[in-house]
Amino acid sequence: MAPSTGGGERISGGFPGLEDRALAGVDHPGYVGANGGAGLEARVVRTDGGGHGHRPRGQAAGLVHGLPFDPTHGYDLDRLLAVPAPEAPSGFGEFWRALHAEARGTRVAPRLGRCTETIGGPEAVAVHEVAYTSLGGRRIGGWVTLPADGQVRQGCVVTHGYDGREAPDPALLPPGTAAIWPCLRGQGARSRQPDLPSEAAAHVLHGIGSRRSYVHGGCAADVWCAATALAELVPTSARRLTYAGASLGGGIGALALPWDERFVAAVLTVPSFGNHPLRLTLPCTGSGEPVRQHHAVHPEVADVLAYFDAATAARHIGIPVHVGAALFDPAVPPPGQFAVHNALPGPKELHVLTAGHFPHPGEAAEEADLLAAQRRFLARA
Repeated sequence: MAPSTGGGERISGGFPGLEDRALAGVDHPGYVGANGGAGLEARVVRTDGGGHGHRPRGQAAGLVHGLPFDPTHGYDLDRLLAVPAPEAPSGFGEFWRALHAEARGTRVAPRLGRCTETIGGPEAVAVHEVAYTSLGGRRIGGWVTLPADGQVRQGCVVTHGYDGREAPDPALLPPGTAAIWPCLRGQGARSRQPDLPSEAAAHVLHGIGSRRSYVHGGCAADVWCAATALAELVPTSARRLTYAGASLGGGIGALALPWDERFVAAVLTVPSFGNHPLRLTLPCTGSGEPVRQHHAVHPEVADVLAYFDAATAARHIGIPVHVGAALFDPAVPPPGQFAVHNALPGPKELHVLTAGHFPHPGEAAEEADLLAAQRRFLARA
């Protein structure tokens, strides 16, 4: 069931706050409000022509940084809302459908460990370690969180940013959610593998010479196989399956969601890999920078990246999607984030963030706003 977004699109304001990794060597001396501290007026854009204004707490132009480039890349909100998705390369849909079919045919053989802890109060969840098999026979580790009262009303696959995760954080999940938290291949505390680099700069280039070998295809397969594993372990979770991913996980989610009918809604926060042709021109501190530098020496990789463009894939997503996209982000260039949102043809909600991957005053309150909006969105799925 689609969320109640007035029949079209809603834009609100808030914050990112999902810092997946520290920015090494970057000073964050503080925040200075531009225009005498006035906030940025965010527009509401809805297909039915209605809407109202919302004023986020901060203004991206006032963030002080020590970076050698502008993390807004000169884009204001109007320009960001106009960033397009690249056209799909020949055989784009066929490639992804074939990869999905291969992953769905994988015997995932999930193994659920004992409960290691219980998190929370009235909405407590039990945490279990889990492992399952993904495409290529890779064993993927992670966690499953289950409502402590045993009442499961929906399921969720929750991924992560580069450098993985060390533990689940179920604050995002509505009550009654059984969730699987995979560490994507080569990432996090539970999916390190000897033939896969774990460092983001090397991981993002692994297998980039071919669309069949590129690691991001395997990461999408890890998502599909996680959904299968959760359904086998907790059959009632399959009745309403959702997805949540940030940064790396936001981009991988956009790549994975169009081809799998099991998902009914998703939240994507500061999604990566949107509009690769544009990303290749924009310096950043995240995984896009090693790709940009590699492309400068090996321009032919653009042909492979075209099959892994999150904005191109987003054109094929028909389920309701909530996107948290930042006006200022050193790690994931904002134009790419908004390209993912702009390409979505189905019901969507945009939460405009002051900044992503960048600490600033007011961050905690803005993170709480975003978390609450995402939680409501998933509950309505």
